[in-house]
Amino acid sequence: MEYSLGSGWGVFKEGWGECSVVMAAALNESHRRFLQTMMSQGILEGSMMRKLHKHCCETHKAHYRHDQLDEFIKNINTHLQPLFMEIRKGMSEDDGQQYYALINLAETEITRMAFDYTETELELFKKTNDGEYILSTRCIMELEQYIRNMYQDLVKECNICHNITIQGQTCEVCGAKIHFPCAAKYFRGRDEPCCPNCRRFWPHEIPDVSRSEQSMPPPSSTPKMRRRYQE
Repeated sequence: MEYSLGSGWGVFKEGWGECSVVMAAALNESHRRFLQTMMSQGILEGSMMRKLHKHCCETHKAHYRHDQLDEFIKNINTHLQPLFMEIRKGMSEDDGQQYYALINLAETEITRMAFDYTETELELFKKTNDGEYILSTRCIMELEQYIRNMYQDLVKECNICHNITIQGQTCEVCGAKIHFPCAAKYFRGRDEPCCPNCRRFWPHEIPDVSRSEQSMPPPSSTPKMRRRYQE
């Protein structure tokens, strides 16, 4: 159980015989503006998040450093803990771009109101596990724990970044799986690519993942299916 300790001094955690106080600086207007934007947008690409961070700090004359975005978000997340929500960083399996999304961490009667997926949609997701499917970046970030809990024997982590892998290439020898963007980066410039796990020859075509730093729409819906790289 968690209790707020007022306007920003921290969150009191109680459970399983231990109590602790997580200290956090009070949220100022720049934090609130940042959070309001995230609540409105849901998900933003990394460069847009950095611009938003700068804009919020400069607009409200708050201290700004370009290398403190994660610390800025960490402070907000501390205040979101009692609401079982979090601004989380993730990677697009489609092109390797970094994204930040405001996600729900718990599935209860209250928090389900902030959840984008209905019981029917989750049931449909269960029934697709035997076929080919892909999920949007935000969907993966929000459903990660659900996927890990429901498919403990099926879900695989990327052998490079260690996040769960829905789209990717699989080693035909040991079964290690790698995201397309991770494979593109890992095997770049290698004349004889080998599996990072078993060191056997990697037979798949190396993905050519192009990344545009220009205007990229947030992947709030399921992206188009990428070509599967197979022999």
